[in-house]
Amino acid sequence: MAEDISSELKRHRDAIDLIDTRFVSLLNERVQKEGGYSEEQVLEKVVRFNQGPLTADSLRAIYRTLMLAGLAPNAVETDPKLVDELDHEIVNLLNERVRHAGEIGRIKHARGADYYDPTREAIVMAKIASLNEGPSTDVTLQAVYREVISSSISLEKKLEIAYLGPEATYTHQAAIRNFGVSLNYRAMKTIPDVFNEVENGAADYGVIPIENSTEGAVFHSMDMLVDSDLHICSQVYLPIEHCLVSRVPLNQVKEVRSKDQALGQCREWLHANLPGVPTMDVVSTAEAVRMASELDGVAAVASVLSAQHYEVPVQAQGIQDRDDNVTRFLVIGKTQAKPLGNGKDKTSLVISLKDEPGALEKTLRPFGSRGINLSKIESRPSRKKAWDYLFFIDFIGHHDDANVQDALRELGEHCEFVKWLGSYPNVGR
Repeated sequence: MAEDISSELKRHRDAIDLIDTRFVSLLNERVQKEGGYSEEQVLEKVVRFNQGPLTADSLRAIYRTLMLAGLAPNAVETDPKLVDELDHEIVNLLNERVRHAGEIGRIKHARGADYYDPTREAIVMAKIASLNEGPSTDVTLQAVYREVISSSISLEKKLEIAYLGPEATYTHQAAIRNFGVSLNYRAMKTIPDVFNEVENGAADYGVIPIENSTEGAVFHSMDMLVDSDLHICSQVYLPIEHCLVSRVPLNQVKEVRSKDQALGQCREWLHANLPGVPTMDVVSTAEAVRMASELDGVAAVASVLSAQHYEVPVQAQGIQDRDDNVTRFLVIGKTQAKPLGNGKDKTSLVISLKDEPGALEKTLRPFGSRGINLSKIESRPSRKKAWDYLFFIDFIGHHDDANVQDALRELGEHCEFVKWLGSYPNVGR
């Protein structure tokens, strides 16, 4: 029986590999052909070609992602009939791939597997990059495949994803970047609300900000990870470009509102361009834009997407103090990611040291002696007694790795408290 199941899984996966090879080639061919269609006409056409099981909305999302990157610089005018034939084959291949993926899902879910598998998705994304010979970038093709995978999952189960809202926040964008547009999203008012929604089963996964390359850690998220039984399942890196959004020009702005992290990331620009104008910390960047849409003289620091969502003009774009401004987000859930291996996993821990000389050195020794690379160590007050600290540690490796297991056993001898927060693919940067 087990051999029959393995054989069936292999048959479907081999079919998907063949489809992906052809599909990537067709996508690269497609971006080199200008058929004279508008975006709306292309979307209408591919929906007309669609015979299922993909929904019309999912197919539109996949094609919008492809068209967002635009045609290749060497694109040539092509007979529209030839472009139609190309699009027709692409749509048929997409549906064939989804059917095979659905069969794999049916077999795996019958054996208790999760619908969302970040490790498998990381393998798929690496494969797509290896197949790509251009002119499309790996980023473009992987974004297309994000929507393909999202569409496949949605046909099996419409996963519920909770995120720090409201709609159009950077966390919302990170959630879509990770899960695609075909799933259901729940905007939550606070980070604890995201955790609660997943813990009580109302949402399958949650997305929270954890650190920014300019302003550092999001402490509220760190504190919640200590107290929650949820695991980190995956991570998302999102480049952050801030805008000043307001109904009035710069010289009429009387107050700037945003999330504290966003204000901090634009501190120098605000000082130089709006000297003396007070700032106010609010619950999210999108909420700041909503306020700016209603209040005279109030500006918000937020994304272009938030400005478009609330229909508030952008007065200045790219106002972050550093061009390499990136925020890291975590996907949290009740499931655990399987190991990728070959140094492609990351593990997060939180520990409390014993009150004794050399405690920190003893804590680091189990990692260094086994060649385990620490990528982050950060302290945070424990909130249990004055001057008592927790240490958050990220390192390369998976909880299931033998050397990691040995290190954790030794670590436990030198710590008052050790909590594994999750192991997950170290991709997405």
